[in-house]
Amino acid sequence: MTFALLLGLTVGRPAAADQLPTSNPATFVRILLDAREGETDFARAKLAVDRFIDPSVDEAAALAEIDGMVATVNKMLGTLPPDAASTSMEKMKALRTFLYEGGWWNNGRPFQYDLSDPCGQQPGAQLLSNYLATRKGNCVSMPALFLALGERLGLNLTLSTAPLHVFVKFTDDATGKTWNLETTSGAGFTRDIWYRQKLEITDKAIVNGVYLKTLSRREALSIIATAVLDNLTTTGRYDEAIAVADVLIEAYPANAYPLVKKGTAYYRLLDANIIKKYPKQSDIPADKIAYANDLYRANQDAFAKAEALGWRQPKLN
Repeated sequence: MTFALLLGLTVGRPAAADQLPTSNPATFVRILLDAREGETDFARAKLAVDRFIDPSVDEAAALAEIDGMVATVNKMLGTLPPDAASTSMEKMKALRTFLYEGGWWNNGRPFQYDLSDPCGQQPGAQLLSNYLATRKGNCVSMPALFLALGERLGLNLTLSTAPLHVFVKFTDDATGKTWNLETTSGAGFTRDIWYRQKLEITDKAIVNGVYLKTLSRREALSIIATAVLDNLTTTGRYDEAIAVADVLIEAYPANAYPLVKKGTAYYRLLDANIIKKYPKQSDIPADKIAYANDLYRANQDAFAKAEALGWRQPKLN
């Protein structure tokens, strides 16, 4: 939201969620993003973020359940001829079946898109533990689980984004072709043009890598860590939210979302510290004018940078 006012880990082994310094959110996120592939994985990264948001999250129990799921998918693959079972395409298909089709592999309880809360706005809805328990997810928890399981199966997966949406990119080892997997719809193959038309993505946003990009590991981790930024903004910790946004932008400069959240945090500071206290511009004390102008300019600058990348305010249905 803009407002016109004035003028304007632990090295050598996977990191557990409770080992990260949650007292300093920006440091927490930076350590998470800087972890090498051998030090953590997507499952642990997601659970670390979830535990930042909700300290009651049981990381060990969630990891045990994920390991059990991977073991079941491997049993499913064991019913195929060895040559087929070893291919990335068959592994991906087995994972897709395990998650989205009812059978002995999931006790007849497939995972489903929660149509009552598709964006995961209810408290705790985006937590992986909630998705595992309810088997109803959203466009944050569903790609996160698919990514976590697929990584442990040896699949070449990463995340990608569209406006207010996250999905999975899968690269077939045999052909080198990369596919979009829409995890809110059975991880079906989905063309770029579908996202572009449905979500009105600009050409500039595609060229600049804002949306539909096959993200690097660090960029994908930054998408997972975005929940920290959302949590800080929601709970009124605006200065910390701005610091975390800067870390996320450093990791993925073309990601417009943290720029928008950063701009929103500056507006919230302006609103709380200036607008609500001094309804009339003439009421603002002289020693507060520079501060108010700085907040306004920072708000405007963040949104201008996002728009320059091709971001546009998403239309909510």
